[in-house]
Amino acid sequence: MFEKILIANRGEIAVRINRTCKKLGIATVAVYSEADTRSLHVLEADEAVLIGKAPATESYLSMDKIIAAALDHNCQAIHPGYGFLSENADFCTKVSDAGIVFIGPPDKAIASMGDKLSSKALAEKAGVPIVPGHAAALKNAEDALAIADRIGYPVLLKPSAGGGGKGMRIVYSKDQMESSLSSSIQETKKAFGDDTIFMEKFIENPRHVEIQVIADSHGNTIYLVERECSIQRRYQKVIEETPSPAVDETLRRQMGEKACALAREAGYTSAGTIEYILGPDKNFYFLEMNTRLQVEHPVTEMVTGLDLVELQLKIAAGEKLELQQEDVHFQGWAIEARICAEDPSRGFIPSTGMITRYYAPRGGNIRVDSGIQPGSVVSVYYDSMLAKVITRGKTREAARTRMVNALNGYHIEGLETNLYYANTIINHPAFIRGDLSTDFIDQYMENPNNAVKPLQEHMHHVVLAATLIYHNRQSLIRHSLKPMTTLVGGAKKQKDEHLYVVNGGDDVYELLLWGDPEKRLWIVFVDDHEYHVKTPDFEFYRRRLKLEINGQAYRFRLDFSGNFIWGAYCGITRTFEIYTPREWALAQYMPKPEKITADNILESPMPGLIVNVLAKKGDRVHRGQDLVIMESMKMESGVSSPCDGDIEEILVEPGQAVETGDVLIKFTV
Repeated sequence: MFEKILIANRGEIAVRINRTCKKLGIATVAVYSEADTRSLHVLEADEAVLIGKAPATESYLSMDKIIAAALDHNCQAIHPGYGFLSENADFCTKVSDAGIVFIGPPDKAIASMGDKLSSKALAEKAGVPIVPGHAAALKNAEDALAIADRIGYPVLLKPSAGGGGKGMRIVYSKDQMESSLSSSIQETKKAFGDDTIFMEKFIENPRHVEIQVIADSHGNTIYLVERECSIQRRYQKVIEETPSPAVDETLRRQMGEKACALAREAGYTSAGTIEYILGPDKNFYFLEMNTRLQVEHPVTEMVTGLDLVELQLKIAAGEKLELQQEDVHFQGWAIEARICAEDPSRGFIPSTGMITRYYAPRGGNIRVDSGIQPGSVVSVYYDSMLAKVITRGKTREAARTRMVNALNGYHIEGLETNLYYANTIINHPAFIRGDLSTDFIDQYMENPNNAVKPLQEHMHHVVLAATLIYHNRQSLIRHSLKPMTTLVGGAKKQKDEHLYVVNGGDDVYELLLWGDPEKRLWIVFVDDHEYHVKTPDFEFYRRRLKLEINGQAYRFRLDFSGNFIWGAYCGITRTFEIYTPREWALAQYMPKPEKITADNILESPMPGLIVNVLAKKGDRVHRGQDLVIMESMKMESGVSSPCDGDIEEILVEPGQAVETGDVLIKFTV
């Protein structure tokens, strides 16, 4: 086994790889950019090397700097993690040429499986079903139209290189083809330096199911249990689980055996993933192969008890797989939620800043792979993923319930995240039913016609939690309430009862409470629904709250300002206004504040880098017209004009860094 390796990555995956190395007694060397000087992956490694400035092209994508760091620190191997250089065949070749072991597959396997056209050809040769299509580069729009007529609409335009959904376009009709192909080519060339586009039939309402394969250099290849990755937003996975609710043992064996056949055909070694599209008819088709460790690998580890990084290290060191296919078993169910620095309330724009408060959920069958801690700075230069929460249960529902509680107890402060959005998905009735497809978010989360109100019980829980906190902060517990003398059957006979009206935006709740502050026991009626509550010692309350409601423990996130309390629970995020009945009667007549914004300026909606300015001084522009292209966290977004008018002044230029609220353009309207 290796004595020392270099981890050519950052964030949570670098921390996770380091953890296995520590377990195996392998020393680690971290690399970092100027933006990551105090990052967790740097602090936890045995040694660390500064390799360049913040932009990834000058640091984490610099092959020569990384290889030089490995040589200077006498590393025997390099683990690339995922992203960055993990699927770069040239990097693998250079590492090997330098006399260092690349912890992953051979360069030829990376090259052949990283190109979608060659990988489809290999899949077909290995007997793996492929999606009907045209497995050759499209020449022009006329060529694309002719092929689409033969395949039948809708069709999917896909880049041969890269991944993550960049450059992909769904085309539903002839009149969309020319513009879609042009956009696909431009985006692909910019993202991957390659404008090769091919076409395949678009399978509607599919599931995304993948098979984890493990192969050594001695000819042994096995598959593990499948992962369901259908919950995606813009082709980026949000929630993953294993096993899939749609896969039985027969289908699992068919998909697994085909995956192993393809891995052998490609000459693959190490851990890799064969991704499939699974249609409603249970027919499956090859999508692509990821020649690296997957982001969602922890769910597989949770149900199999295997350490996939350890297997990668052993295979790279030349060891033979100890497992045979018949030795592979799994128990229970596991679910993973990706936690990203983005603001769902503002169209998922990236969010940056310093983590000011941080508390990760803990407990049995809960795992958090995180690259952050209090004081960590999240910048615009890298991927938005901060952490992953993984839970396990004997059943899917047990794993799901544990995930809900874990997300309720997760506390990240200092920037916006998708934490509560992920919890909303986990609590959605369709997810609970296992009714999944890659259209899930479009269908259920972003289509207002399919909006689902939160469960009444969940709303009651968060309302009573907010009201109890408000009640305490008004000093009513210590100074107004007397201990209960009688409390039989929930009868409302107490003299010291307190009535509140809680405005939850869309709903108004009447809430009656009274209790014994010495025993911390309460009876709370929310719209005549009775709840027995045990509270913690409020002296120690800060922003997290744990309540025992009807004998069950629940966690809440609450922030307060006067009679306004913001609460987060089970995917619900809402600001509550709490009043006495008299205060509420008066509040109905108070004027509502109006937000006044200037309509003659274009402000930056997020921190980022200016990529391009699409207009010039004096141009006449229209409301909704993209005027500036920004890049933040590896994503490009257009910033559109807020008005019709003439451009008076442009205040930014390509390459300039801006913060949220910075004025980009001024108009004459």
